[in-house]
Amino acid sequence: MKRFAYLFAGAVLAAAPLQAQVLNFEGVNATYPSGFAFVNDFYNGGISSDGTSGTDFGISFSTNAQAICLNTIGVSCSNTSRGGLGDPNSQRGGLFFLAGNQTFMNRAAGFTTGFSFFYSALNTGGSFSVWDGLNGDGNLLATLGLPTNGGTCPGFNAGFCPFTAAGVGFAGTALSVSFVGAADQIVFDDVTFGSITPGDPNTVVPEPSTVVLMAAGLLGLGAASRRRRSQL
Repeated sequence: MKRFAYLFAGAVLAAAPLQAQVLNFEGVNATYPSGFAFVNDFYNGGISSDGTSGTDFGISFSTNAQAICLNTIGVSCSNTSRGGLGDPNSQRGGLFFLAGNQTFMNRAAGFTTGFSFFYSALNTGGSFSVWDGLNGDGNLLATLGLPTNGGTCPGFNAGFCPFTAAGVGFAGTALSVSFVGAADQIVFDDVTFGSITPGDPNTVVPEPSTVVLMAAGLLGLGAASRRRRSQL
């Protein structure tokens, strides 16, 4: 009986979803306000190009991944801002890329259940995909289109503002995510793995836009799957 209890407890723990962990890109830049800094191994036990370090989540990024300085009241350091919305501790830095058409996030230990973030795309939309291999390799677990959503936030002097929530759930274990879009045209923040809702799961409420985007992503993935079957 005791052996059965141990086995049961182990099965419950194995089935439990990974606790959501959030990357808010605060502190990647050594000072605020400042321009841009490469993320490098900031979340992987190392340092950013500015020599700063963050929590070691075992997460690495492509060499083109950068932290952008976000505008706050009275401070203009880019054309991007959270507009005072969302987590007040996530107002000064976001993720973007200035070169290429995509950047990757890898977590070799894997993550499950879901993936989400907030984003802003003023002129050109983008997409993201979740993979069971590193650097966008292996099997596609989920994908989602990201339409343009930028506008203006009075008082923040930013066109890339406000941000919209987006997220997907998936089966299996993911090792990487590809963020796709035109260079210098899409910004991400509060990147969250292990949850379909971005940010702190105890305080962030899913926006209606999140539900719409999730549905669109799932429909797109299903259509792609049907096309592949019809070609076989």
